[in-house]
Amino acid sequence: MISLSGWGARLGAMLSENKGGPWGPSGGGGDGDGGGPRSPWSQPPRRRKPSGAPGSVTSIDDFIKKSRERFGGRFPPGDGRPYWLYGLAIFLLLWIVFTSFHRIGPQERGVITRLGSYSGTLRPGIGFTLPSPIDRVQKIDVEGIRTLNVGSSDPRKENLILTGDQNIIDLAYSVRWNISDPELFLFRIKDPEETISEVAESAMRAVVAGVSLDDAIGAGRGEIEQRVALAMQQILNRYGAGVSVQGVAIKQSDPPAAVNDAFKEVSAAQQEAQSYINQARAYALQLTARAQGESAAFDKVYAQYKLAPEVTRRRMYYETMERVLSRVDKTIVETPGVTPYLALPEIQRRPGAPAR
Repeated sequence: MISLSGWGARLGAMLSENKGGPWGPSGGGGDGDGGGPRSPWSQPPRRRKPSGAPGSVTSIDDFIKKSRERFGGRFPPGDGRPYWLYGLAIFLLLWIVFTSFHRIGPQERGVITRLGSYSGTLRPGIGFTLPSPIDRVQKIDVEGIRTLNVGSSDPRKENLILTGDQNIIDLAYSVRWNISDPELFLFRIKDPEETISEVAESAMRAVVAGVSLDDAIGAGRGEIEQRVALAMQQILNRYGAGVSVQGVAIKQSDPPAAVNDAFKEVSAAQQEAQSYINQARAYALQLTARAQGESAAFDKVYAQYKLAPEVTRRRMYYETMERVLSRVDKTIVETPGVTPYLALPEIQRRPGAPAR
């Protein structure tokens, strides 16, 4: 323990005398304050620039000035213009690009309005117009089928229509339509769906007023749908609506709810009567076909009878006996010299009766 403390004291004395080793003090150098040689393992001394030196940056203005000097004074320009002008120019450029080029889909048409007035129509593809708000483009789907329901299947919302035979029915139907002319569709009618609904109701009432109740609720519904679609198209063409009617489908055709039960009973009775009539007609057709077949067979037999009367007569006799005897379970065969029955006394007393 004593030896260790002695070595430590000697080492401290040597370091204090050397002050950094044989190359001089650790922090000094040839140009430092110590005047001795600089240690090869020490960092070079850092020099602080004075605050007033040309290369120092003390504020944002100095940073901008230095940046301008590095670019040769060309960008940003030093003419005193504010920087928001460049942002505004970029924004205007993007606005012009995004509002001047338009992509129109295969099923669409682009209607151009210039300052509120119709200017043209863009076809499918990429179209170019003046930037907004000078030109505005509204995309219209011209191939999509739209469905408009008229009336309702709800009993509380009846759509009563008078038929040609003074009966009332409750009709609910739908109209399928699409846009044929985008310009007319946008600028000729104010509310397209409301107009189509009123035209459909008017055409339906006009057509149903000329048919009977049975046709309106039965087999005549298909013809009514075609006539209504044709009448609607003619009216909409006169309006210049730019709409094409694809079809009309009747979804409900019933009597009013107050008499619906009684009407169902009448309809059931009519269907039953029609069923009996159909059965009678079928039976009559069967009898007629059978009579015609027997008549044709008789004509063939008669033709053979004229050729050979005796042979035909015997053949008819055999066929008749075959049909008759096929229905009995006993057959009597007469043989010459044999009496096939018992000789009763009454028969024996007759003149000419055979003796026992």
